[in-house]
Parts: sequence; C-alpha cells; structure tokens
Amino acid sequence: MRIVVAEDLFLLRNGMVQLVEAFGHTVVAAVESGPATLEALLEHRPDVAIVDVRLPPTFSDEGLQAALAARRAVPGLPVLILSQHVEQLYARELLADGHGGIGYQLKDRVLDAEQFLDALTRVAGGGTALDPTVVSKLLARPTRADPLAALTERERSVLELMAEGLSNAAIAGRLFLSEGAISKYTTTIFAKLGVVTDDDTNRRVRAVLAYLEATGRSEQ
Repeated sequence: MRIVVAEDLFLLRNGMVQLVEAFGHTVVAAVESGPATLEALLEHRPDVAIVDVRLPPTFSDEGLQAALAARRAVPGLPVLILSQHVEQLYARELLADGHGGIGYQLKDRVLDAEQFLDALTRVAGGGTALDPTVVSKLLARPTRADPLAALTERERSVLELMAEGLSNAAIAGRLFLSEGAISKYTTTIFAKLGVVTDDDTNRRVRAVLAYLEATGRSEQ
C-alpha cells in the first residue's frame, strides 16, 4: 500500500513509518502539520493515510479538517484517524459522506503491530475500523426515535462489532456463534435499518452510519 503519515511528534511519526515499511508498504509522504497533510493527501492520493487529529499550527483539529477536506476533493479517500481521546463528533463527521474507508483508533489502545496493520488494511479496502471505546460511546445513548431501538441486544452487539470493522467470521468468533448465524443477524440488521444497497461493504458502512446519525440526534 502507498501510505501518507501525518503526525507532529517525530518519534511517533518515524516509528509508524518504520512499522509500515517493515510490512512491505511504501510511505509516500511523512508530514507534521495540517496544511502539509492536506497537500500530501491531494498530491499523492494514497491507498490509505494515517492522520493524527491534532496537528500544528494550533493543535486543535487540523489533522481531522485536512482529512475531511481531502475526502471532499477525493470521495472515499481512505483515512485512519489517530486520537488521544474519544471525540464522537469527529467519528460521525468522517463517516457522514457514506463512502467508508474510515478508521478511528485511540493511540493508547493500539497494542500491537498486527492489530494496527489489520485496521489499516480494512480502511484501505473501503471498510471501517473504529476503536471499541468509540463504538461503545456512540451506541450508549439511544432515543425513542432511534432506529436502533428496533434492534435486539444481540443485534446491537453484532452491529457494534461490525462498526469496528470485523468480518462475519471474526464476529462469530467473538460472540461464540456460527458464521451462518451472524449472516442472518446482519441481514436482519440491514432490514431493520432500511439498508437496501446491493454491495455488502456499502451495506455495512450504511449500517454504521445509521447508528452514528441516531446517536448524533440523542446529543442534540
């Protein structure tokens, strides 16, 4: 994969570059500010980008804004966001365009190289890779008008793991169920949420969007 790395801390940026290159990928740009991030994303159009939320010059949300601007210019440009904290608005805003190819990982919960590279690969493939803590917060406050209210507890568990980017086989292993049972659950979830697109990847992304929109309404 061709990768752009955007991180202001030298040691962390250099470490990520060495990590992905050790797994046979190519870093086409390693940058440290918001403006440089946007420029690199538009110039290189990488297979996936790793972007810290807070970058110079103000260390607020320059990384996120660069990612959003790049995805407006290049719809579906895969981006894996790294953050110190759960910011629900960030995750919803990134997923709002419906194109997928989005990851949101907490820095202190990335525990090993394989976990990180797996999330990166899923995002590059157009899927989602949301940290479980992010998913839990997004699902925590449903309302009566929330379409998620129609889901059973088991269906919500399946949807939560789907949002993390897990395949049906991986969800089955996590919940100690058969892959066939998970397939039935996902079909039911899609039906209850009114997700009718043919492509399975798009349906999974749209299902994630459905609960993000629902939790967004609960905060207003």
